Amino acid sequence: MGTLGQSIRLLRRQNGWSQGDVAKRLDISIPAFSKIETGATDINLSRLEQISAVFGLSTVQLLSIGETRRDTVPDALAGIHQKLNERESEVIFLQKKVIALFEELRLSKHSA
Repeated sequence: MGTLGQSIRLLRRQNGWSQGDVAKRLDISIPAFSKIETGATDINLSRLEQISAVFGLSTVQLLSIGETRRDTVPDALAGIHQKLNERESEVIFLQKKVIALFEELRLSKHSA
Protein backbone atom coordinates (compact mmCIF):
# COMPACT_ATOMS: atom_id res chain seq x y z
CA MET A 1 0.00 0.00 0.00
CA GLY A 2 2.70 2.46 0.81
CA THR A 3 1.36 4.66 3.57
CA LEU A 4 -0.43 4.13 6.84
CA GLY A 5 -3.35 6.23 5.63
CA GLN A 6 -3.78 4.03 2.59
CA SER A 7 -3.74 0.94 4.81
CA ILE A 8 -6.42 2.47 7.02
CA ARG A 9 -8.51 3.29 3.95
CA LEU A 10 -8.13 -0.29 2.72
CA LEU A 11 -9.29 -1.67 6.07
CA ARG A 12 -12.23 0.73 6.16
CA ARG A 13 -13.34 -0.31 2.69
CA GLN A 14 -12.87 -4.01 3.45
CA ASN A 15 -15.23 -3.57 6.41
CA GLY A 16 -17.76 -1.73 4.25
CA TRP A 17 -17.57 1.36 6.46
CA SER A 18 -17.82 4.97 5.40
CA GLN A 19 -15.42 7.61 6.66
CA GLY A 20 -18.26 8.77 8.89
CA ASP A 21 -18.61 5.31 10.43
CA VAL A 22 -14.96 5.18 11.43
CA ALA A 23 -14.87 8.83 12.50
CA LYS A 24 -17.81 8.17 14.82
CA ARG A 25 -16.04 5.14 16.34
CA LEU A 26 -12.94 7.30 16.90
CA ASP A 27 -15.03 10.20 18.21
CA ILE A 28 -13.54 12.64 15.68
CA SER A 29 -14.96 14.63 12.77
CA ILE A 30 -15.18 13.21 9.27
CA PRO A 31 -12.72 15.83 7.93
CA ALA A 32 -10.26 14.90 10.69
CA PHE A 33 -10.51 11.23 9.71
CA SER A 34 -10.18 12.09 6.03
CA LYS A 35 -6.94 13.91 6.85
CA ILE A 36 -5.66 10.73 8.53
CA GLU A 37 -6.46 8.64 5.44
CA THR A 38 -4.88 11.13 3.06
CA GLY A 39 -1.79 11.60 5.20
CA ALA A 40 -2.51 15.31 5.66
CA THR A 41 -2.20 14.86 9.42
CA ASP A 42 0.25 12.86 11.49
CA ILE A 43 -1.07 10.12 13.76
CA ASN A 44 0.19 10.03 17.34
CA LEU A 45 0.63 6.76 19.23
CA SER A 46 -2.62 7.15 21.15
CA ARG A 47 -4.64 7.66 17.95
CA LEU A 48 -2.78 4.77 16.29
CA GLU A 49 -3.77 2.45 19.14
CA GLN A 50 -7.36 3.70 18.91
CA ILE A 51 -7.50 3.06 15.15
CA SER A 52 -5.99 -0.40 15.61
CA ALA A 53 -8.67 -1.24 18.18
CA VAL A 54 -11.46 -0.09 15.84
CA PHE A 55 -10.28 -2.61 13.26
CA GLY A 56 -9.58 -5.32 15.84
CA LEU A 57 -5.85 -5.35 15.14
CA SER A 58 -2.71 -4.82 17.15
CA THR A 59 -0.72 -1.70 16.38
CA VAL A 60 2.01 -3.87 14.82
CA GLN A 61 -0.53 -5.57 12.56
CA LEU A 62 -1.91 -2.22 11.44
CA LEU A 63 1.57 -0.87 10.71
CA SER A 64 2.58 -3.98 8.77
CA ILE A 65 -0.46 -4.16 6.47
CA GLY A 66 1.32 -2.43 3.58
CA GLU A 67 4.39 -4.64 3.88
CA THR A 68 2.36 -7.86 4.06
CA ARG A 69 0.27 -6.82 1.09
CA ARG A 70 3.31 -6.02 -1.03
CA ASP A 71 4.90 -9.36 -0.22
CA THR A 72 1.83 -11.35 -1.24
CA VAL A 73 1.05 -9.73 -4.60
CA PRO A 74 1.86 -12.24 -7.35
CA ASP A 75 4.12 -11.07 -10.18
CA ALA A 76 1.29 -11.42 -12.68
CA LEU A 77 -0.69 -8.76 -10.81
CA ALA A 78 2.20 -6.38 -10.16
CA GLY A 79 1.31 -4.10 -13.10
CA ILE A 80 -2.33 -3.87 -12.07
CA HIS A 81 -1.31 -3.29 -8.48
CA GLN A 82 0.96 -0.43 -9.58
CA LYS A 83 -1.86 1.19 -11.60
CA LEU A 84 -4.21 0.93 -8.65
CA ASN A 85 -1.60 2.55 -6.41
CA GLU A 86 -1.19 5.38 -8.91
CA ARG A 87 -4.95 5.97 -9.03
CA GLU A 88 -5.13 5.84 -5.24
CA SER A 89 -2.39 8.47 -5.08
CA GLU A 90 -4.33 10.66 -7.52
CA VAL A 91 -7.46 10.34 -5.38
CA ILE A 92 -5.51 11.25 -2.25
CA PHE A 93 -4.00 14.27 -4.02
CA LEU A 94 -7.46 15.44 -5.07
CA GLN A 95 -8.83 14.90 -1.55
CA LYS A 96 -6.02 17.04 -0.16
CA LYS A 97 -6.93 19.78 -2.65
CA VAL A 98 -10.60 19.59 -1.63
CA ILE A 99 -9.64 19.81 2.04
CA ALA A 100 -7.38 22.79 1.36
CA LEU A 101 -10.11 24.54 -0.65
CA PHE A 102 -12.64 23.83 2.09
CA GLU A 103 -10.31 25.31 4.70
CA GLU A 104 -9.67 28.34 2.49
CA LEU A 105 -13.41 28.86 2.00
CA ARG A 106 -14.06 28.44 5.71
CA LEU A 107 -11.36 30.96 6.61
CA SER A 108 -12.61 33.47 4.03
CA LYS A 109 -16.15 33.24 5.42
CA HIS A 110 -14.88 33.87 8.95
CA SER A 111 -12.82 36.87 7.93
CA ALA A 112 -15.61 38.42 5.85
